[in-house]
Amino acid sequence: MKKYIPLSAIALACTLFASCDLIEGIFKAGVWTGVIVVVLVIALVIWLISKVFGGRG
Repeated sequence: MKKYIPLSAIALACTLFASCDLIEGIFKAGVWTGVIVVVLVIALVIWLISKVFGGRG
């Protein structure tokens, strides 16, 4: 039984580190998705303001 404890500890550590990488990837994707959405919303607002207050040319 004692010889399986180090192997279990190594397997647990590998699993935890892989989970951290996965969570990090999700948060990075979330940040970039949020940035893109904010830029698109700002562009839409600017376009709408230019259509409402701008002339035809």
